[in-house]
Amino acid sequence: MKEKTLCLIKPDAYERQLVGKIITMIEKNGFAIKAISFLKLSKNEAEQFYYIHKNKKFFNGLVKYMSSGYTVCMVLEKANAVEELRNLMGNTTPLKAKKGTIRNKFGIDIRHNSIHGSDSIVNAKKEITFFFKGVI
Repeated sequence: MKEKTLCLIKPDAYERQLVGKIITMIEKNGFAIKAISFLKLSKNEAEQFYYIHKNKKFFNGLVKYMSSGYTVCMVLEKANAVEELRNLMGNTTPLKAKKGTIRNKFGIDIRHNSIHGSDSIVNAKKEITFFFKGVI
């Protein structure tokens, strides 16, 4: 059964003109893009989206980074989409990411790792709703 997941191409990848390369990898791995938009998160929107991390040391830096430039937001669909995208993205830390994954190829460090993907089906629904009203 197909499921949907949220994918964000982060500001560092947008700035380095990697959007096309990342989308090509996503499509070559069998994902269908069901919705796509470009936006610049406000500080408030970034705080809302990453609220789950509010009490963590990295929260303020993450908010500042995610509101610093443009982000590409996508709803992707595929069988087992959440797990498949997480495998394609690789480890959060690019140096630990499996060779050939998006973060291994394009990530700079743990914050500037080029891509975000939902970590569960429950969170995918919440995250998709945050960016795309009425897609789920």
